[in-house]
Amino acid sequence: MHVNGMRANSLALRLFLSATAWAVVILLITGIVLSSLYRQAVERAFDRRLGVYLRTLVADVASPEEGSEKFPQSLGEPLFELPLSGWYWQVTRVDPGKSEVRASRSLWDGGLPHLQDYGIAAGPDGSREGYVSGPEDQRLRLVERNIDLGDEGHYLVAVAGDAVEISEETRSFDQALIITFSILAAVLLLTTAFQVRFGLAPLKRITDGLAAIRSGSAERLTGKFPEEIAPLARETNALIEANKEIVERARTHVGNLAHALKTPLSVMVNEAAARGNEPFAQKVLSKPISCAIRWLVILSALVWLPVSRRSALLRRLRLL
Repeated sequence: MHVNGMRANSLALRLFLSATAWAVVILLITGIVLSSLYRQAVERAFDRRLGVYLRTLVADVASPEEGSEKFPQSLGEPLFELPLSGWYWQVTRVDPGKSEVRASRSLWDGGLPHLQDYGIAAGPDGSREGYVSGPEDQRLRLVERNIDLGDEGHYLVAVAGDAVEISEETRSFDQALIITFSILAAVLLLTTAFQVRFGLAPLKRITDGLAAIRSGSAERLTGKFPEEIAPLARETNALIEANKEIVERARTHVGNLAHALKTPLSVMVNEAAARGNEPFAQKVLSKPISCAIRWLVILSALVWLPVSRRSALLRRLRLL
């Protein structure tokens, strides 16, 4: 199994997957936070818009006019006059025994729920904001405020707007955020893959160097390595030097042994050749012993050859 050229059980793949996992988690958390913050900003802007209409209604309720002039319909927004448009206002008198409700034409024969009945606490300015279900199960963003006019009564003034605007604005931002973060994630993945390959390149150089040493084309690791890997290269070279000394001593012992055996065996063969009719001479000159003598000669020569030439010669002799 390979992923972008990286083996399944490799350090490069582990680094890549761990960096990818952290990048995805960070991007996901950041996206959720940004989406939440943007939604709150859109809601605050929408509430400020509703607050303008609310303050207009509060001013009209507190004005000394009587009759229909006290409660204008449009508030400068034609949607308050269109039936079931999603934009509504409602003024409710809450004095005991003096219930009175005035509402926009858009509300038709329906009514707006009260946020205070849902246990929503009032803000510093005395207003409440929240989501409610309106006529035709419309999702509305509602702002309301209690006002006390003394002898003229207590009123609950409410203005509601269609929350679809908030949802659409937030959805558009989320889509743009997903596209942007997807591109950013792809760039981060490519950058991570490059960083992993670049960071692990010295290990690849060490691997190639060891392969060259094994094949006989090099004797030690050469080149400049990063500070974190340099001790490994130094210790590897030290191990190679120690092994080389051991091999040199072994080659010396084997060469001396081969030379020591070759001389008496050669004397025996020469003596046997001079006495070829005797039974012992015929045994000495038999094929196994003569082959052993020839191999001792070859062995004594091989131990002094370089590794690369020795391996090639042994392959030609079909010993490797």
